[in-house]
Amino acid sequence: MSELSLFLKSNKKQRENTKYAATKSLCDENGEPLLWTIKPLTTKESEEIRESCMREVPVKGKKGVYQQKFDSSEYVVKMAVASIAEPNLYNAQLQDSYGVKTPEELLMAMIDDPKEYSALIAYINDQNGEESIEEKIEQAKN
Repeated sequence: MSELSLFLKSNKKQRENTKYAATKSLCDENGEPLLWTIKPLTTKESEEIRESCMREVPVKGKKGVYQQKFDSSEYVVKMAVASIAEPNLYNAQLQDSYGVKTPEELLMAMIDDPKEYSALIAYINDQNGEESIEEKIEQAKN
């Protein structure tokens, strides 16, 4: 087999979905936390989400001049929503049951404990190869 053939898509390993208990407040009939299905995102999906979170903001004191600003909070929740395969956060019945209209709002309503939400985000970041906030701070220090 030639070197090039090793790089063909047919030789590429596929990343698998994982299961994660995102909250202790949603349990099955035995009292066990429900497992959510987390799918890894592709580089293209991640970049599209990142791009959608860029905003043009005016530069103070410079009329008509704008700069790009990245909305990291929006990015985090959009990455999470895109990574959650089950439950279906786009399901209208599920959204209606929580009184929300978007998958992002639904996620925050379903995981309303900040500690659980942070743990879910850390897990999703790990599954997608994203660095945690702590890792970014540590790199900045060095």
